[in-house]
Amino acid sequence: MNQPLPAESYPPQDYEVVAHWLLDRSEHLSTFRADLTQALRERGAAYSDGLSGVADRMVLVASELATNAIVHALPPTKVRLLVGDEEFVLDVIDHAPELPPAISEDRALGEGGAGLKIAQRVALDVAWYSEGGAKHVWARFPRR
Repeated sequence: MNQPLPAESYPPQDYEVVAHWLLDRSEHLSTFRADLTQALRERGAAYSDGLSGVADRMVLVASELATNAIVHALPPTKVRLLVGDEEFVLDVIDHAPELPPAISEDRALGEGGAGLKIAQRVALDVAWYSEGGAKHVWARFPRR
């Protein structure tokens, strides 16, 4: 059984877009992760090469959400990094607004479908909305 992610929830509007990436296929994910890590470190996000830093957790979530978009929607997938005074927002945009993101409740670990569960565990908020033929799945994180 799949549980839908709450809909029509928008991230804070006063954040600045500081970077964005277009991803056409999963082969782009490695370069994307490295670029996102660099962009986050340049903006003061802690990085530990594990999961204890904000940058580590954000790269994990961005990779999971981008993979979902690449696999389940039409290319290209766009990922935006937004920065506010106290928080970061990742915004993953795909072109399948008719397919709401859903959390898989009945899959065993390792069978896929855990990306949104991971995001909910490590982010402050995870939500989505559709706008203009696109779906935005976003996650909010503390800057420090």
